[in-house]
Amino acid sequence: MYVDKRGKNGERKKLDKEISVSNISDENLYCLNGRVPLKKAIPFGLQHVLAMFVSNLAPVLIVCSAAFIQGTNEHLTPAEITEILQCAMFAAGLGTIMQLYPVWKIGSKLPIVMGVSFTFLGSLLVISTNPDLGYEGMVGAIIMGGIFEGIVGLSAKYWRRFLTPVVSACVVIAIGLSFLSVGMDSWGGGSGVEDFGAWYHLFVGTFTLIVCLVSSYLLKGVYKNLNILVGLVLGYLMATVFTVSGIAPMLDFSSVSQTISQVGYFILPTLVFFTEHKPIFDIGAFFTIAIVFLVSAAETTGATTAVCTGALHRDIKVEELQGSLAVDGFSSSISDCFGCLPLTSFSQNVGLVTMTGVINRFTICIGALILILASLFPPLGAFFNSIPKSVLGGCTVMMFGSIMYEGIKMLKDCVFDDQTKIIVSLSFCIGVGLTQTTGNFFSAFPQAVGDVFNGNAVAGVFVVSLLLSLFLPKEKNEK
Repeated sequence: MYVDKRGKNGERKKLDKEISVSNISDENLYCLNGRVPLKKAIPFGLQHVLAMFVSNLAPVLIVCSAAFIQGTNEHLTPAEITEILQCAMFAAGLGTIMQLYPVWKIGSKLPIVMGVSFTFLGSLLVISTNPDLGYEGMVGAIIMGGIFEGIVGLSAKYWRRFLTPVVSACVVIAIGLSFLSVGMDSWGGGSGVEDFGAWYHLFVGTFTLIVCLVSSYLLKGVYKNLNILVGLVLGYLMATVFTVSGIAPMLDFSSVSQTISQVGYFILPTLVFFTEHKPIFDIGAFFTIAIVFLVSAAETTGATTAVCTGALHRDIKVEELQGSLAVDGFSSSISDCFGCLPLTSFSQNVGLVTMTGVINRFTICIGALILILASLFPPLGAFFNSIPKSVLGGCTVMMFGSIMYEGIKMLKDCVFDDQTKIIVSLSFCIGVGLTQTTGNFFSAFPQAVGDVFNGNAVAGVFVVSLLLSLFLPKEKNEK
């Protein structure tokens, strides 16, 4: 709960991370509450935005480009998809503010950044590419599923005792492991691109990583925790030099003008109920998506636990878990009222918080406001979205690795008995192993089961570790 800082005369002093300095101060960067000067709050908030911006939009682009309009074989128009992308920024900013500043029991008061989740990708594609349901059926299913998860979150005090320390540690480690390939894919230029692994992607990604590392050692005071932002900026400049000089086409400057031609310079979020694509509520689609919302709840539980243990150096409170999951669900429903996709706590931002120790809610709220501002001005959003994947990869490998590190620290504090050994061994062997099989392990089951477990190590690790912790005996009698 405490962090050591240097006083003006070099003396050591302790700041309670959950009690702010009374006035506006740089020291509040390391406290949950209190104001930070805008000249510091803006760059630290922007760092969070740039760390998650592209990942926040990618699932929307994938799903909405493939989705059918209900009852037809037609797809959404480019202008409609661009509007939904803008709404994704608005929803992420709004969801983050809900986490930071709770209303009633909805919100955790923790430095958690919300964004559009990749976890739902497979199930959403199944629903949205079914012409009988289409995009409208997907929207309706998410609205119902979000309310379902929100209710589950609000009842956390009744089931929290089943999430033992070893289960939480396994989930946090699994989150870090599952995102390692995401960081490396980005470093190589982005999954599925024709020039994946090209020398210029590797060069720019490596350059960005080196800048992040060097900045963390050379910069002094609070500025050393801006090393990710420094890496992003200098990496972007390097990619610009490569593009302008004709060495390699790493930036597409036409994306800004295309966005302007499609939706203009200013746009307001539109509720889906007032568009041509009003939601359709199908019970089958709801059950499909409800399963994935439970997986998302497990991920958010792990992420929230990692913030508490890694940044606040204490155990998570039931009220924080309850509020975090409630936002995870209800903000997803709100997001889909604007035609967007479900939200969840963003792991790269959790890694950023635990790595830098900057936990101030006001500072992260500034980042959320930047997201909302970008949602209103499409050219600004298009500029942020032009950050090359290799630049992001050089930064995110550090952040994802820090999540896994926090999980290992949590596991270190568990009792190392036979039960723990079996839980850890089997949960990772089965949970991670399922994602690496060459075929569909669950081909005999409904497709939704395979979508959840075949491509998501967190789901398998969570289910196996939870079941084993419930049914294995606490101790084995030694002979």
